[in-house]
Amino acid sequence: MNPIRIALVAPSLDLLGGQAVQASLLMDRLNQLPDLEVEFIPINPRMPGPLRELQKVRFVRTVVTTLGYVGSLLARLRSFDVVHVFSASYFSFFLAPTPALVVAKAFGRPTVLNYRSGEADDHLTRWRTAPPTIRLATRVVTPSEYLVDVFGKHSLTASSIPNFVDLETFRWRERDPLRPVFLSNRNFEAHYDVATVLRAFAVIQAQWPSARLLVAGDGPQRQELHALAERLGLEQVEFMGQVEHTRMPQLYDQSDIYLNAPYIDNMPNSILEAYACGLPVVTSDAGGIPYIVRDRETGLLVPPRDPGALAEAALRLLSDPKLAAALAAGGRREVQERYTFSSVRNQWLELYRELSGGKGEKA
Repeated sequence: MNPIRIALVAPSLDLLGGQAVQASLLMDRLNQLPDLEVEFIPINPRMPGPLRELQKVRFVRTVVTTLGYVGSLLARLRSFDVVHVFSASYFSFFLAPTPALVVAKAFGRPTVLNYRSGEADDHLTRWRTAPPTIRLATRVVTPSEYLVDVFGKHSLTASSIPNFVDLETFRWRERDPLRPVFLSNRNFEAHYDVATVLRAFAVIQAQWPSARLLVAGDGPQRQELHALAERLGLEQVEFMGQVEHTRMPQLYDQSDIYLNAPYIDNMPNSILEAYACGLPVVTSDAGGIPYIVRDRETGLLVPPRDPGALAEAALRLLSDPKLAAALAAGGRREVQERYTFSSVRNQWLELYRELSGGKGEKA
């Protein structure tokens, strides 16, 4: 039996973020299945020789990287049975999934557009070229039912296969006693609103002077967030910079409560990782988050852009360790039952078999 050959088109781990992490994890697990043979095509290839130096030059790197990426699509896609394309929104959608969909269509290869951005509604509303481009895909798959609903609003059909967490890497630890040690690990982009986490922590620290906050991440708001922490007079806040995903289990283990405050989001894998590691979750209810966090069962939900509400929920956990333990236990059950590779393996297999015309099925 010949395996189904899959091209996985996605950002490499050179671009730290949830998509790169999930793509790497998915490819590793899929390649362990005898039915599949998965090869990676990065949207951000490392160019050889002098071209690599040009990739370090602002603006020039976009042109050089895009040319290298499109060249690899033209050279390689014809040899695959199915093309699986990870997708963000806006300009990234134009640069990365769009060329893959067009080239695969030209070669007659079926495609899975794996759309993952919480900004989908705005993207589909404002970018008129997005819906017809998405319709080039044979199937659209999102990691959350939230995005399925968003796509339906725009008369686009999608199905959902969730993200998953490696429970061998992200290990459970009971928090007893519960310490006032908080973790934020979202990138420093406006819609992830790390500023609200800092403002909430100022309220928390006023009542718990020993409280600590670990802030892992980087991005365009770096200077602004450092300046905000200084203006707020925050103590025991550690900005850790961009942290490799291999180090994240250690940061979860060092922390006792997870704080998250985006005003736009889809299905943050960091919440699933917090579940797996035993941290009670306090988060805004933006976008698709209520689809993976049940208020007072697996976490506490608060409105976006409300530092007071975020702080109040966190303080509630510190004053009620039994509630914190119950939320952590609920999160653990949730991730074990719904967000492991064994939970999604057959969904991916069935989709690939369908698109490849039944290839990979045992006689």
